[in-house]
Amino acid sequence: MRKASNNEIKLLRKLARKKYREKEQRFVVEGERAVEQVVENGLVEVETVFVLSGIAVSNQLSAISVEIEEDVLAEVADTENPQGILAVCKMPGEVDINELKNQEGVIVATDAIQDPGNMGTILRTAAWFGAKALIAGKGSVDVYHPKVVRSTAGATGSIPVLSGELETTLKELESSGWQVLLLDGGKESINLRSVQPARKTIIVVGNEGNGISKNLLDSARQKVRIGSAPGQDKVESLNAAIAVSIALWGLSDRVIG
Repeated sequence: MRKASNNEIKLLRKLARKKYREKEQRFVVEGERAVEQVVENGLVEVETVFVLSGIAVSNQLSAISVEIEEDVLAEVADTENPQGILAVCKMPGEVDINELKNQEGVIVATDAIQDPGNMGTILRTAAWFGAKALIAGKGSVDVYHPKVVRSTAGATGSIPVLSGELETTLKELESSGWQVLLLDGGKESINLRSVQPARKTIIVVGNEGNGISKNLLDSARQKVRIGSAPGQDKVESLNAAIAVSIALWGLSDRVIG
Protein backbone atom coordinates (compact mmCIF):
# COMPACT_ATOMS: atom_id res chain seq x y z
CA MET A 1 0.00 0.00 0.00
CA ARG A 2 1.44 3.36 -1.00
CA LYS A 3 1.68 6.29 1.40
CA ALA A 4 -0.73 9.20 1.15
CA SER A 5 0.62 12.03 -0.99
CA ASN A 6 0.99 15.60 0.21
CA ASN A 7 -1.85 16.68 -2.06
CA GLU A 8 -4.17 14.02 -0.62
CA ILE A 9 -3.34 15.12 2.92
CA LYS A 10 -3.88 18.80 1.99
CA LEU A 11 -7.31 17.90 0.64
CA LEU A 12 -8.18 16.06 3.86
CA ARG A 13 -7.29 19.14 5.88
CA LYS A 14 -9.39 21.38 3.65
CA LEU A 15 -12.47 19.19 3.87
CA ALA A 16 -12.84 20.02 7.56
CA ARG A 17 -14.33 23.35 6.38
CA LYS A 18 -17.68 23.73 4.65
CA LYS A 19 -16.50 26.16 1.96
CA TYR A 20 -13.89 23.68 0.77
CA ARG A 21 -16.34 20.78 0.88
CA GLU A 22 -18.61 22.78 -1.39
CA LYS A 23 -15.74 23.86 -3.66
CA GLU A 24 -14.29 20.37 -3.99
CA GLN A 25 -17.67 18.58 -3.85
CA ARG A 26 -16.08 16.09 -1.48
CA PHE A 27 -16.71 15.02 2.12
CA VAL A 28 -15.11 12.72 4.70
CA VAL A 29 -16.53 9.56 6.25
CA GLU A 30 -14.78 8.49 9.43
CA GLY A 31 -14.77 5.14 11.22
CA GLU A 32 -14.50 1.54 10.11
CA ARG A 33 -18.20 0.66 10.17
CA ALA A 34 -19.29 3.93 8.56
CA VAL A 35 -16.80 3.53 5.70
CA GLU A 36 -17.84 -0.09 5.18
CA GLN A 37 -21.52 0.87 5.14
CA VAL A 38 -21.02 3.65 2.60
CA VAL A 39 -19.12 1.23 0.35
CA GLU A 40 -21.80 -1.45 0.74
CA ASN A 41 -24.58 1.02 -0.06
CA GLY A 42 -22.83 2.01 -3.28
CA LEU A 43 -24.75 5.30 -3.36
CA VAL A 44 -21.77 7.62 -3.18
CA GLU A 45 -18.40 7.26 -4.88
CA VAL A 46 -15.56 6.50 -2.47
CA GLU A 47 -12.41 8.04 -3.93
CA THR A 48 -9.68 7.34 -1.38
CA VAL A 49 -9.52 5.39 1.86
CA PHE A 50 -6.88 6.47 4.40
CA VAL A 51 -5.73 3.83 6.87
CA LEU A 52 -3.10 3.51 9.55
CA SER A 53 -0.35 0.99 9.00
CA GLY A 54 -1.39 -2.49 10.11
CA ILE A 55 -5.11 -2.01 9.61
CA ALA A 56 -6.55 -4.53 7.18
CA VAL A 57 -9.03 -3.47 4.51
CA SER A 58 -11.22 -5.53 2.23
CA ASN A 59 -10.19 -6.43 -1.30
CA GLN A 60 -12.84 -4.01 -2.50
CA LEU A 61 -11.07 -1.13 -0.76
CA SER A 62 -7.45 -2.15 -1.23
CA ALA A 63 -7.17 -0.58 -4.70
CA ILE A 64 -8.14 2.86 -3.38
CA SER A 65 -6.46 2.68 0.04
CA VAL A 66 -3.40 4.67 1.08
CA GLU A 67 -1.41 4.66 4.28
CA ILE A 68 -1.56 7.66 6.58
CA GLU A 69 0.70 8.53 9.51
CA GLU A 70 -0.81 8.44 12.98
CA ASP A 71 -0.01 12.09 13.75
CA VAL A 72 -1.62 13.22 10.49
CA LEU A 73 -4.72 11.13 11.14
CA ALA A 74 -5.03 12.65 14.61
CA GLU A 75 -4.89 16.10 13.02
CA VAL A 76 -7.48 15.55 10.29
CA ALA A 77 -9.88 13.24 12.16
CA ASP A 78 -12.98 14.79 13.74
CA THR A 79 -13.02 12.38 16.69
CA GLU A 80 -10.73 12.39 19.73
CA ASN A 81 -9.92 8.69 19.36
CA PRO A 82 -10.02 7.91 15.61
CA GLN A 83 -10.43 4.29 14.58
CA GLY A 84 -7.62 4.48 12.05
CA ILE A 85 -9.68 4.66 8.87
CA LEU A 86 -11.47 7.39 6.97
CA ALA A 87 -12.53 7.96 3.40
CA VAL A 88 -12.91 10.86 0.98
CA CYS A 89 -16.14 10.58 -1.02
CA LYS A 90 -17.76 12.54 -3.81
CA MET A 91 -20.91 14.44 -2.93
CA PRO A 92 -23.94 13.18 -4.82
CA GLY A 93 -25.76 15.85 -6.80
CA GLU A 94 -28.78 17.51 -5.20
CA VAL A 95 -32.23 16.38 -6.27
CA ASP A 96 -34.07 18.64 -8.72
CA ILE A 97 -37.21 20.21 -7.28
CA ASN A 98 -39.09 19.43 -10.49
CA GLU A 99 -38.40 15.76 -9.89
CA LEU A 100 -39.92 16.02 -6.40
CA LYS A 101 -43.04 17.77 -7.69
CA ASN A 102 -44.12 14.65 -9.54
CA GLN A 103 -43.51 12.18 -6.70
CA GLU A 104 -45.71 10.96 -3.87
CA GLY A 105 -44.83 10.06 -0.31
CA VAL A 106 -43.20 12.02 2.50
CA ILE A 107 -40.50 14.68 2.42
CA VAL A 108 -38.74 15.88 5.59
CA ALA A 109 -37.76 19.56 5.77
CA THR A 110 -35.44 21.08 8.39
CA ASP A 111 -35.91 24.70 9.42
CA ALA A 112 -32.54 25.79 10.81
CA ILE A 113 -31.67 22.51 12.53
CA GLN A 114 -28.22 23.28 13.92
CA ASP A 115 -27.15 20.26 15.94
CA PRO A 116 -25.13 17.84 13.78
CA GLY A 117 -26.30 14.85 15.79
CA ASN A 118 -29.93 15.79 15.20
CA MET A 119 -29.39 16.31 11.48
CA GLY A 120 -27.58 13.00 11.09
CA THR A 121 -30.31 11.15 12.96
CA ILE A 122 -33.02 12.87 10.89
CA LEU A 123 -31.28 11.84 7.66
CA ARG A 124 -30.85 8.27 8.85
CA THR A 125 -34.45 7.96 10.04
CA ALA A 126 -35.87 9.58 6.90
CA ALA A 127 -33.96 7.06 4.81
CA TRP A 128 -35.19 4.18 7.01
CA PHE A 129 -38.83 5.14 6.46
CA GLY A 130 -38.39 5.68 2.74
CA ALA A 131 -38.84 9.45 2.65
CA LYS A 132 -38.50 10.85 -0.86
CA ALA A 133 -36.05 13.58 0.12
CA LEU A 134 -34.70 15.84 2.83
CA ILE A 135 -34.95 19.59 2.32
CA ALA A 136 -32.24 21.35 4.35
CA GLY A 137 -33.55 24.86 4.87
CA LYS A 138 -31.29 27.87 5.18
CA GLY A 139 -29.60 27.96 8.58
CA SER A 140 -29.48 24.17 8.89
CA VAL A 141 -26.15 22.51 9.57
CA ASP A 142 -24.30 21.23 6.51
CA VAL A 143 -25.44 17.67 5.81
CA TYR A 144 -21.81 16.79 4.99
CA HIS A 145 -20.40 18.16 8.25
CA PRO A 146 -18.21 15.39 9.74
CA LYS A 147 -20.42 15.03 12.82
CA VAL A 148 -23.56 14.82 10.67
CA VAL A 149 -21.98 12.15 8.47
CA ARG A 150 -20.91 10.20 11.54
CA SER A 151 -24.40 10.44 13.03
CA THR A 152 -25.96 8.92 9.92
CA ALA A 153 -24.00 5.73 10.71
CA GLY A 154 -23.11 5.20 7.06
CA ALA A 155 -26.48 6.26 5.66
CA THR A 156 -25.12 9.40 3.99
CA GLY A 157 -26.22 9.44 0.37
CA SER A 158 -29.16 7.10 0.96
CA ILE A 159 -31.74 9.88 0.61
CA PRO A 160 -31.87 12.74 -1.92
CA VAL A 161 -31.11 16.19 -0.48
CA LEU A 162 -32.21 19.65 -1.58
CA SER A 163 -30.89 22.76 0.17
CA GLY A 164 -31.95 26.38 -0.02
CA GLU A 165 -34.52 28.91 1.13
CA LEU A 166 -37.22 26.81 2.77
CA GLU A 167 -40.21 29.13 2.28
CA THR A 168 -39.57 29.42 -1.46
CA THR A 169 -39.12 25.67 -1.81
CA LEU A 170 -42.27 24.85 0.17
CA LYS A 171 -44.41 27.23 -1.87
CA GLU A 172 -43.18 25.72 -5.11
CA LEU A 173 -43.94 22.19 -3.91
CA GLU A 174 -47.33 23.25 -2.53
CA SER A 175 -48.22 24.54 -5.99
CA SER A 176 -47.87 20.96 -7.25
CA GLY A 177 -50.07 19.40 -4.57
CA TRP A 178 -47.75 18.83 -1.63
CA GLN A 179 -49.31 19.28 1.83
CA VAL A 180 -47.14 20.86 4.55
CA LEU A 181 -47.35 19.75 8.19
CA LEU A 182 -45.47 21.86 10.75
CA LEU A 183 -44.27 20.00 13.85
CA ASP A 184 -45.25 22.33 16.69
CA GLY A 185 -46.09 21.63 20.31
CA GLY A 186 -48.32 24.68 20.76
CA LYS A 187 -51.95 24.68 21.89
CA GLU A 188 -53.17 25.51 18.38
CA SER A 189 -51.64 22.35 16.98
CA ILE A 190 -53.70 19.22 16.45
CA ASN A 191 -52.58 15.74 17.37
CA LEU A 192 -50.72 14.02 14.54
CA ARG A 193 -53.01 11.01 14.96
CA SER A 194 -55.97 13.19 13.97
CA VAL A 195 -54.41 14.33 10.71
CA GLN A 196 -55.46 12.78 7.44
CA PRO A 197 -52.24 13.14 5.46
CA ALA A 198 -52.19 13.65 1.72
CA ARG A 199 -50.34 11.30 -0.60
CA LYS A 200 -47.80 14.11 -0.92
CA THR A 201 -46.86 15.26 2.59
CA ILE A 202 -43.99 17.41 3.83
CA ILE A 203 -43.04 17.30 7.53
CA VAL A 204 -41.24 20.44 8.72
CA VAL A 205 -39.21 20.38 11.93
CA GLY A 206 -38.04 23.65 13.44
CA ASN A 207 -34.93 24.91 15.16
CA GLU A 208 -34.01 23.18 18.43
CA GLY A 209 -34.48 26.34 20.51
CA ASN A 210 -36.86 28.53 18.54
CA GLY A 211 -39.10 26.08 16.73
CA ILE A 212 -40.70 26.85 13.37
CA SER A 213 -39.80 30.24 11.84
CA LYS A 214 -42.61 32.79 11.79
CA ASN A 215 -42.39 33.20 8.01
CA LEU A 216 -43.37 29.54 7.60
CA LEU A 217 -46.52 29.81 9.72
CA ASP A 218 -48.89 30.15 6.79
CA SER A 219 -52.58 29.84 7.69
CA ALA A 220 -53.00 27.11 5.08
CA ARG A 221 -50.36 24.96 6.74
CA GLN A 222 -51.43 22.62 9.50
CA LYS A 223 -49.52 22.69 12.77
CA VAL A 224 -49.33 19.24 14.33
CA ARG A 225 -48.07 17.96 17.64
CA ILE A 226 -47.04 14.59 18.98
CA GLY A 227 -49.26 13.91 21.98
CA SER A 228 -47.75 12.89 25.30
CA ALA A 229 -49.17 10.41 27.77
CA PRO A 230 -51.99 11.80 29.95
CA GLY A 231 -50.63 13.95 32.78
CA GLN A 232 -47.10 14.04 31.42
CA ASP A 233 -46.77 17.82 31.26
CA LYS A 234 -43.43 18.16 33.02
CA VAL A 235 -41.46 17.69 29.78
CA GLU A 236 -41.50 20.87 27.70
CA SER A 237 -40.83 19.30 24.30
CA LEU A 238 -39.33 16.42 22.36
CA ASN A 239 -35.88 16.41 20.81
CA ALA A 240 -36.13 17.50 17.17
CA ALA A 241 -34.78 14.25 15.72
CA ILE A 242 -37.00 12.16 17.99
CA ALA A 243 -40.05 14.19 16.94
CA VAL A 244 -39.29 13.57 13.26
CA SER A 245 -38.80 9.86 13.93
CA ILE A 246 -42.17 9.53 15.68
CA ALA A 247 -43.90 11.57 12.97
CA LEU A 248 -42.46 9.38 10.23
CA TRP A 249 -43.52 6.26 12.08
CA GLY A 250 -47.00 7.69 12.57
CA LEU A 251 -47.36 8.43 8.87
CA SER A 252 -45.62 5.34 7.58
CA ASP A 253 -48.74 3.21 7.14
CA ARG A 254 -50.84 6.08 5.80
CA VAL A 255 -48.55 7.76 3.28
CA ILE A 256 -45.24 5.97 2.88
CA GLY A 257 -45.23 2.77 0.96
